[in-house]
Amino acid sequence: MLRLNRNTVQGGIIAARRRFSSWSSDFLKATESIRGDISFNESANTLRELCKTNLVKGTDIRDEPERFFEAHRVLARHAVNHGPGFWVRFTVHYNLFAGTVLAVGSDEQVARLADYQKDGLLGCFALTEKLAGVQSGLVVQTTAEWNEERQIFLLHTPNEGARKNWISQGFTADKAVVVADLTVGGERVGPHAFVMNFREGGELVPGVSIDDMGKKTVGNDLDNAWINFDQVELDRSAMLSKYARITDDNRYELTTKGVRPFDMIGQRLYSGRIAVSQAALEYRRQLFKQTKEYSDKKAIFSFSGPRVLSDIPQLSAIYRENEKKMKHLDSFVKSCEASLAESIRRGSLPSRELVEAIATCKVKAVEESIDICFRLKQDVGSFALMGDSGHGNMDFLQACKFAEGDSRIMMQKLARDRLKQFALSGGKGSNFSDEETRLCAQLGGKMAAATKAGVEKQQAWDNEWQTVYELADAVINRAQATGQFKESV
Repeated sequence: MLRLNRNTVQGGIIAARRRFSSWSSDFLKATESIRGDISFNESANTLRELCKTNLVKGTDIRDEPERFFEAHRVLARHAVNHGPGFWVRFTVHYNLFAGTVLAVGSDEQVARLADYQKDGLLGCFALTEKLAGVQSGLVVQTTAEWNEERQIFLLHTPNEGARKNWISQGFTADKAVVVADLTVGGERVGPHAFVMNFREGGELVPGVSIDDMGKKTVGNDLDNAWINFDQVELDRSAMLSKYARITDDNRYELTTKGVRPFDMIGQRLYSGRIAVSQAALEYRRQLFKQTKEYSDKKAIFSFSGPRVLSDIPQLSAIYRENEKKMKHLDSFVKSCEASLAESIRRGSLPSRELVEAIATCKVKAVEESIDICFRLKQDVGSFALMGDSGHGNMDFLQACKFAEGDSRIMMQKLARDRLKQFALSGGKGSNFSDEETRLCAQLGGKMAAATKAGVEKQQAWDNEWQTVYELADAVINRAQATGQFKESV
C-alpha cells in the first residue's frame, strides 16, 4: 500500500496555493485595463490578446476548473463599473465554444484548441434560435444533413424561426460551434454539435449571413447577432465526434454505449450556470462594497451628533441582510462548483441531485441579487445616479437571469420534475419537504380535475402557474438547506 508522507502532502498543497496565488495576480494584472466604453471589435481584440497569454486555456474547464471559475469571478467584478460585455464574451469563448469542443470533440478536435489559442482565434456558440433553444428545452430547428454522395454535411436554416438568435461574438468570431438537428440516411438522429470555420480571411464563409440584434441597455461592447445558414457545406471532420460519428459506410454510430452527444453538450450549460451564479454574486458583492464605502463617508444632518448615510436604519438593515444571505448562498454555490468540477474531471454526467442543486444556484443567486441590489439602489439616494457608482450596469443581472437557461423556465422544470417524482412514488417521496408534498398534492389534484373536465394538459398547467412557482421555490429552498447533492457525487 502506498503511504504518503504528511509533510510531502502538506508541502504539495502549499505549493499549489502559491501557484494559484501567482496566477491570480497575473490574471488580475492582465485584465485591469478592461473597459466597456469601446467598440465590439476593440473588445474582441482584447480577448484575442488575453487568449495568447495562455493564462486561461481552452482545456482549463477540465484540467484546472478552479482557475476557470476564478477567472469568471474576477471578470464579473469588472462588470460593476464597465458593464457585462467582456464577461459574456469570455464565457462564450471559453465555456460554450471551447468547452463544448472539449466535452464532445475527438482528441484531434480538442488538440486544435491550442492552435486557436496561439493564433488568437475566437469562437461563438450557436445554440439558441428565434423560436427554439434554451427556453424550449434545448430543441433546435437548424438542420444538418449528411450528403452521402458528396461526403459533406449541409447546414441549413429552414425558416426564419430557426435563425440562431442572440449569438454573442457573432460579428467577430473566427470559429463557431453550431448545434443542429442531424439527419443521416433519411433518419433524424437528434441535435449534434459541429465546429466550423465561421470566417476566413475576416469574411463570413459562403452561405452564412448575419445581422445585429440591436442596441442594448448595457454591454454594447459585445456584439450579438442572429445567424442564418443557407446550405453551408461542412466536411466530415466538422462533426464533434467523441460520442458519435459517421462511419466509412455512411452509417450513424454512437461510439459510447448509453451516452448521447447532447447529454454531454449540456455539461456546458451546467458549468455556465455555476459561472453565472458566481457572476451575479460577485457583481452584487462589488456593488455593495462600493456603495457602502460611499455611504460610510457621506455625512448627513443629525440633531444628536455626527452621523453618516450608513447609519440610516433601512440602509444599515440592507447591509446586514446582504452579508448574512451572501455568506449562506456563496457557500452553497462553491459546494456545487466543487462537485461539478469533480464530475467534469471524471468525464461523467452530474447526478440528478447535483443538476437540481445547480439550477437552485442559478435561480437563487440571480433572483436574490436582483431583488437586494434593486432595494439598495432605492435607499442609497442620488449616489445610484452617478456614472461610476456601478448601479447603472445593474442590467448585467438581467442578462444573468436569462443566460444559460431562463430562471422562470428552470423553475418550471424543477416543479414539473418534482411533480413527476411525486406521482411515481405514489405521493411518498422520501426526500420531499413537507411543503413540497403539500404543493405536489395540491397541484396534482387540480391538474387531474382540470384534464378530466376536458382542459388541455398544458392549459391546466398554465392555469396553476402560481402554484407551479410556489412548488419550484419549495424545491429550491429544500435543496439549498439540505445540500443532498453531496451524497450522490
